[in-house]
Amino acid sequence: MATIKDVARLAGVGVGTASRVISGNGSVAPATAERVRKVIAQLKFRPSQTARSLGAGTSKLIGVYIPFLRGTYYTPILRVIDTVLRTQGLHMVVAFGEGIEDERVETNDGMRFLLDRDCDGLIVLSNALQDEDLKALGPAARQVVVLNRHFDRIKDQCFTADHVQGGVQAARALLQHKHKDIAVVSGPTTSPDNVARLNGFMGELALRGLDTAKIVTVPGDFSNQAGWDAAEALLKQKRLPTAVFCANDEMAIGLLAHFQERGVSVPHEVSVLGYDDSPSAEFAAPRLTSVHIPSHEVTLAGLNWLLNRCYGQELPVSRQFDISVTWRASVAAPPSRKRS
Repeated sequence: MATIKDVARLAGVGVGTASRVISGNGSVAPATAERVRKVIAQLKFRPSQTARSLGAGTSKLIGVYIPFLRGTYYTPILRVIDTVLRTQGLHMVVAFGEGIEDERVETNDGMRFLLDRDCDGLIVLSNALQDEDLKALGPAARQVVVLNRHFDRIKDQCFTADHVQGGVQAARALLQHKHKDIAVVSGPTTSPDNVARLNGFMGELALRGLDTAKIVTVPGDFSNQAGWDAAEALLKQKRLPTAVFCANDEMAIGLLAHFQERGVSVPHEVSVLGYDDSPSAEFAAPRLTSVHIPSHEVTLAGLNWLLNRCYGQELPVSRQFDISVTWRASVAAPPSRKRS
């Protein structure tokens, strides 16, 4: 493979001159520039991205850290980032945890990996990230955007929907259909956004006069398997609740699958409400009613902020993200007689 040194030697110029012709930056005599371009064509020379980046002072790379590479939640986020970056001649480098080490350790290792690859900025999604970890990044923390979390240290660099309001919307959706006998499948207690949505949910039910101490809560980890296991736990109760709120769609879909296998009709015997309104919700059986979290808009706002910071752009950055309920087929009024 030809190098810039080969181009310079055959064109009879210095490497600096060849570099200026390739980059289009700097003054080169027209005749000399034409000679260099002919050699480039003759050798079929393609300048490396690394070489171009060194000349420009940036890598044109944005690093993205996600906790794991599975499920349906992170795929749309990565798609938004990659699509926008490609339209601007930029590229995405992704690091993710494997679940082998402590999640916080993996997050810090992932961020360091991306910074060591000279990424111009980072987008980080992690429930394990701590304020001390951001402080440890030093000056590099100015080039970091955090999605779905809030840190006072870098509050202008944090972009998240109001998950307390998301929980409120979930409670109102079930109350609107006259549900009072409700169960919850929660996400991890270590997840700040999970805690926020459950606080909003329980707080709204309490305001409406429900005794939240009587609400059965089954712990989960946001996976399909957790939803499946939660359905099994609920079926072992003396009676099913009339509605189940799942703290994300993946658990809701696992719950639906187990109910279907056991012959429990949704929503005629029990209603199921999800959270996130991920792409899979539309194709669940039955189609899943879910609290819509505008992850696309949150991601785009954070990415635009980072592009403005890293490359001096003036892209619009929103701070308001509307939450709603996407109504489908999995929520209805309570049955007149509950399954025993």
